[in-house]
Amino acid sequence: MKVLVAPDKFKGSLTAAEVASAVASGLADGHPGVAVTTLPVADGGEGTVAAAVAAGFRRVRVPARGPTGRPLTASYAVRGDTAVVELAETSGLHRLPAGPAPLTASSAGTGDVIAAAVRGGCRRIVLGVGGSACTDGGAGMLTALGARLLDDAGRELPPGGAALSRLASLDLTGLSEVDIELACDVDNPLCGPRGAASVYGPQKGASPGDVEALDAALRHWASIAGPEFASRPGAGAAGGVGFAALAVLGARMRPGIDLLLDLLGFGAAVAGADLVITGEGSLDRQTLSGKAPAGVARAAAAGGVPCVAVSGRCLLSPVELAEAGIAAGYALTDLEPDPARCMAEAGPLLRRLACRVAADHLAF
Repeated sequence: MKVLVAPDKFKGSLTAAEVASAVASGLADGHPGVAVTTLPVADGGEGTVAAAVAAGFRRVRVPARGPTGRPLTASYAVRGDTAVVELAETSGLHRLPAGPAPLTASSAGTGDVIAAAVRGGCRRIVLGVGGSACTDGGAGMLTALGARLLDDAGRELPPGGAALSRLASLDLTGLSEVDIELACDVDNPLCGPRGAASVYGPQKGASPGDVEALDAALRHWASIAGPEFASRPGAGAAGGVGFAALAVLGARMRPGIDLLLDLLGFGAAVAGADLVITGEGSLDRQTLSGKAPAGVARAAAAGGVPCVAVSGRCLLSPVELAEAGIAAGYALTDLEPDPARCMAEAGPLLRRLACRVAADHLAF
């Protein structure tokens, strides 16, 4: 029997690589003769660079700015002339040093990393957008790549989405040319009830008044940077970084997990496998909307390989799992009902859970 283990992270407890390692150990405990290949995956959000590194990309560390401008060290992954850049590395919520900054947080750090990758010789940038702290329409990213956003007095705008309401002109003469593929799992437009500010602003600390101000500022930004792109599905991704990538950088957009699976070599890894095991921290309704386990299950089915999933908790019925192409779901809460202990002891529990998967699905 040959098994491919291709999980996403268990957020807050295990990286995707740690999940894959624990599952592989549990399978070996249950059936010592099983041949296991591990391929940690991601869907474009936090952990995307780590998944690329686990698949053989090289990690490159570079200086960049956090969402409030604070200097930090970020990294991207590179193989050949392709770089994988993770927005959350620099512009994520966890990079906020003193709590939310909904009106002033910037995506400039993401642009810093892209610029460093281009200087390093990369021609193709795979940009994963997820977990953003900013709602600046991607303006910060563009300024880091050489664009200038000016008010009616010719002064450069300060960082953040709120300042976009004062934008008078956009100077792209110094903008670096870059080939970007956007790994994106949301279909929100830039503005309106389903837009970046309305849907995701409250998660970033925006009050109802902030949301209204940010949405108006993004509408004004779009009127200058590319009004025809504002309603595109995905333009609202990462606080509008999707819009800037599409409208100004000419990016191509694909579902995050599909793009990452191609990049990580899932097709070659699944060839000859008898079973695929995927997973993430919580199997729930969001899983069915293009998250990593559903994408892995879909890709496994295309190769005629059955797929099961492991998780910290499973909130999906067997019917819902089956509709997503997942033959069975296994959760740490099956072994330990206390969620706190599941988080604290995720590795050992997952190893035990994988032994149960081996007993149910591996036959010699």
